[in-house]
Amino acid sequence: MTIDCFSNIAFILNDIYVAITIKVASDSIRDLCSLRMTCKAACDAGDFNIVHRSVSIPPPHATPWWWCLSPEAKRFFDRCMVAGHPELLFREALRELFIRHNENVGLQMMNSATSTGHAAAKYALTMTLLLRTDDNDEKQKGLELYRELDAAGSLADCKARCFSILTISWPGEVQMPHIEEQHTVCATPRCSTRGHMPLLYDYRRCAAERNSVHAFGGAAHIPCIQCRADYDLQAFVNLP
Repeated sequence: MTIDCFSNIAFILNDIYVAITIKVASDSIRDLCSLRMTCKAACDAGDFNIVHRSVSIPPPHATPWWWCLSPEAKRFFDRCMVAGHPELLFREALRELFIRHNENVGLQMMNSATSTGHAAAKYALTMTLLLRTDDNDEKQKGLELYRELDAAGSLADCKARCFSILTISWPGEVQMPHIEEQHTVCATPRCSTRGHMPLLYDYRRCAAERNSVHAFGGAAHIPCIQCRADYDLQAFVNLP
């Protein structure tokens, strides 16, 4: 067997190890660590950026408390961030936007996470763009993204994920932007529900405080998608 054949076999074996490591990483960080301790090939495969981008990140309520105190865990997650992990980019973008108030950095990171297909990042980007009062093109882009999420049926899940991150990860630290009194997504003069979404949101919120059935449904019954976006903006800025 020639040297070239040995070389090709080595590349194939390496690709197999990387594929296996990606599958393990996407299931569990603990399993990834265990796999990397089995042999040198698995350890080397676990060092690829594509593996760090594929790691399964648990939701905030299921994250072990000691991870934030561990230097090893910090180095691992820093490496995942450098590799462009969508979930970590999404969470860090939320921190930049709504805690540190670095809008340019936050939007850049949120765009990066959205470009990977991360639905919750797309929702947060949508809401951030719809809040813009100084750039109508960005606002229109936000409405287009909202339509895509609505068509995919992803809005409810995305709202829940944003709520989980913002309330559990940084309780008491988040400062959401305010909506100007006259700011509406809906720009249709003849729309019968235009401008009424803050009232509907307050009604639902008060009903929730009374444990009333009228707390449910949001603005799902509203035919105007722009007004539904206005309602979701009210819910978004009141998430924490």
